[in-house]
Amino acid sequence: MSSDLLDALTALEQQKGISRDVLVEAIEAALVTAYKRNFNQAQNVRVDLNLENGSMKVYSRKDVVEEVEDDRLQISLDEAKDINPAYEIGDILEQEVTPKNFGRIAAQTAKQVVTQRVREAERGIIYEEFIDRTDDIVNGTIERMDSRNIYVSLGKVEAALPVNEQIQGEVYKPQSRIKVYITKVERTTRGPQVIVSRTHPGLLRRLFEMEVPEIYEGIVEIKSIAREAGDRSKISVFAHDKDVDPVGSCVGAKGQRVQTIVNELNGEKIDIVEWSEDPVVFVANALSPSKVLDVQVDEEEKSTTVVVPDYQLSLAIGKRGQNARLAAKLTGWKIDIKSETDARELGIYPSESSSYLNEINEDEDENETYTNVEYDLYKDDEE
Repeated sequence: MSSDLLDALTALEQQKGISRDVLVEAIEAALVTAYKRNFNQAQNVRVDLNLENGSMKVYSRKDVVEEVEDDRLQISLDEAKDINPAYEIGDILEQEVTPKNFGRIAAQTAKQVVTQRVREAERGIIYEEFIDRTDDIVNGTIERMDSRNIYVSLGKVEAALPVNEQIQGEVYKPQSRIKVYITKVERTTRGPQVIVSRTHPGLLRRLFEMEVPEIYEGIVEIKSIAREAGDRSKISVFAHDKDVDPVGSCVGAKGQRVQTIVNELNGEKIDIVEWSEDPVVFVANALSPSKVLDVQVDEEEKSTTVVVPDYQLSLAIGKRGQNARLAAKLTGWKIDIKSETDARELGIYPSESSSYLNEINEDEDENETYTNVEYDLYKDDEE
């Protein structure tokens, strides 16, 4: 081997980002394998690379013992002392055994092993990079598709977007740009496998963090998300600064912030509601865009009975029960919705909660604030 080895190691270190120590270890391991394979040797050997001039030497390693059982691996104490009187039992004696033509054979045989080790090191670097990005959003390019997955190029690695992580009805075109959420990174024999999603609630969370500075800075906090990807989502937010409107921050001027997210999700409806530690207020907000007259809470069963105006019963429930279902997921409370007429007939309305809720709504009207976002998106919610 020539001093060109140094240049090659330096180039690989700079281009592939693999440390020189890893490369040297790979080369030495490859040379040990080459020596044993080409010279039919079963003895223990060590290869020493001189990085200054690119030279290498092979040393046999034998244990110093009192009685030799295998002369390929052991040497007697008497023989060892003939070489150096300082040797004692238990020491390891090394002798140079470098063959004259080893350089050519080693280069040929080691090439494949070195290449494999370099590839493994690259895979390790990629794995470490993407394992730290789990639960994060990334930009990618759709490369190809098969019956099970869509494959998205993330630069150094190709991620898989499984069928169950794809938004139903969304069209994926090769070479188009797409934002995806990394859900899992695994080591495999073929390198790191990255699984991404378009349906995960975390995607919605990250999109809001990207579009809303108040969320990114921690002024506004996303408390919970309920999502039926491609159709509708609900998100509850809370402001740690009383002078900040959490819902308004997420909506943005003329709805620009939330509309950017809606566009990214190809028209998915998004309800933004204000979180409250009071279940009466929180459940009422969560049923946006429906108006709520009363919320009665059963703490033991963690359930609520909600009263809405007769004309808004279908809006509160939503198509196929979607609005009520998402509100229940968002709040963590069971929700039983009744019309005002039915509630009066059952004698459960009005109640103390309804008076309390009316006072809150009146205060909000006076302050010209709001607890939900209503767009034309909701015009078809009533059946």
